[in-house]
Amino acid sequence: MKTIHSSFRATLGGLGAILLWSTTVAVARSLSEQLGPVTAATTVFSVSGCIALVSLLRNSDRRRQIMSLPIRYLAGCGALFVIYMLFMFLAVGWAENRQQTLEVGLLNYLWPTLTLVLSLVFLENKASWILLLGSLLAIVGVFLVVTQGGIVSWQSIFGNLSGNPVAYSLAFAAALSWATYSNLTRRWAGGQKEGGVVIFLPITAIVLLLICFSLDEQRIWSYRALAEALFLGIATYIGYALWDNAMRKGNVVFVAAASYMTPVLSTIVSCLYLAVVPGARLWMGCGILIIGSILSWRSVSDASNKDDLSQRHGGH
Repeated sequence: MKTIHSSFRATLGGLGAILLWSTTVAVARSLSEQLGPVTAATTVFSVSGCIALVSLLRNSDRRRQIMSLPIRYLAGCGALFVIYMLFMFLAVGWAENRQQTLEVGLLNYLWPTLTLVLSLVFLENKASWILLLGSLLAIVGVFLVVTQGGIVSWQSIFGNLSGNPVAYSLAFAAALSWATYSNLTRRWAGGQKEGGVVIFLPITAIVLLLICFSLDEQRIWSYRALAEALFLGIATYIGYALWDNAMRKGNVVFVAAASYMTPVLSTIVSCLYLAVVPGARLWMGCGILIIGSILSWRSVSDASNKDDLSQRHGGH
C-alpha cells in the first residue's frame, strides 16, 4: 500500500512538472528576448543550481542518499541531462530567424513520443500497433498547436533543415537525450528515495557559464529580467525535481503520454499572457493531440509498474 501511495504521489508530481513547465514558457520567452537564449538559460540554471546546492549542503541525510545512488545513474543520466539542456539552448541560439526558432522548438516536442518508444527498449514495456497511430496523431496535433498563426509547413522545415542542419540536428538530439534520460532514470534509479537533480543542475549551470562567456549576445539587464530569472530558477529546480521523481517512482507511460499536453498548455498560457486570441487551428490541434495521447497511453503496458526494474537489472 505504501508503494502504491508513493507511486501515485510521484505520478502527480510528474503532472505538476508538466503544468509548471507549460506556465513558464511565456516568461522564458520574455527573458530570452532581453538577454539572449544562452545567457537567459545560464542565468536561470545558475539560480536553480544555487538552490540545489544550498538544499544539499543543509541536509546531510540527503547527501548520504545521493552518494548511495548507482554510479551509472549519476554519470549516465547526469550526462544526458546536461546534453539535453546544452543542445536545446544551442539549437535555439543558432536558429537564424524566428521561424527556425519555432521549428527547432517543434522538433524538441518529439521527446514524449521518443520516451514512449524507448520505454519498449529500456523498460521492456509492450505496445500494440495503436501506439503508431497515437504517436502520429499526437505529432500532427503538436504541429497544429505550435504553428498556429504561423507560416510553418513541412516543406519549410525540410528546406531550413538543409540550410541550417546543425541547429535542427541539435534539437532532435536534445529530444532523444531527454527521452533516454527519462527511461534510464527509471531503469537505473527506480524506487530510489532521492534523485540526482540537485547535482545535475549545478553542473549544467557551470557548462552553460563556460559557453556564455564565449558568446557575444546582446544583454539588456533590468529589474524585470532579474525577477523573471529568479522565478524561472525556482520553477526549474522544482519542475526537474518533480519530473525525476516521477520517472523513478511514478507511472512512466502515463506521465509521458500526459506530457504531450505541454505545448497545448504553454500555447494557451502564452496567448493569455500576451493577450493573443487563439485561433481555430489551436483548438483543432488540441483535440487531435488529446486523442493521440490517450491512444498512445492505452497502447503501452507499463512493465516498470509491475516489477522493480532496479532489482531486475541490478544495483551499481
